[in-house]
Amino acid sequence: MLQESFNHADQWTNVDRIISRWLKERQELIVLYCKVDGLKEFSQQHTPLSVRVQALCDVLIDYVSAGHFEIYQHLMKEAEHFQQDYQRTIDRILPLIQQSTEIALDFNDQYSSAQLDDNSMEQLARDLNRLGERMVERFDLEDQLIDNLHNCHRDMVA
Repeated sequence: MLQESFNHADQWTNVDRIISRWLKERQELIVLYCKVDGLKEFSQQHTPLSVRVQALCDVLIDYVSAGHFEIYQHLMKEAEHFQQDYQRTIDRILPLIQQSTEIALDFNDQYSSAQLDDNSMEQLARDLNRLGERMVERFDLEDQLIDNLHNCHRDMVA
């Protein structure tokens, strides 16, 4: 029984570390988004817009990919490890997250290597707004996943 307790604690701690690293990447994504979203506030002396948008796209794709291919998998494995029924939570949340993934991929396809000029600013501003709204929704959904599939085990391993 003691060994099982250590295994639960180790499992939880490993997943917690992975989530913490991922949430730092989320913060970086938010900072880059804000740097791009403040388009009109920057003069030509600052980093060129296309460089800022490219950096945003790079972190956006890394963040979204890590969610789908690493974080959500770890959360589900942890729930299994703790013998938690998680399927309803996953079935409810992942399709909603997928919608924001599509928008992120579309944004990346449109802007990751685009040459931006004054004519494209209006469309970029609209697309940024749409992306921002969907990412805020996504962050909330991901936080729900973390709470329902990870944080709920905190007391069990303390």
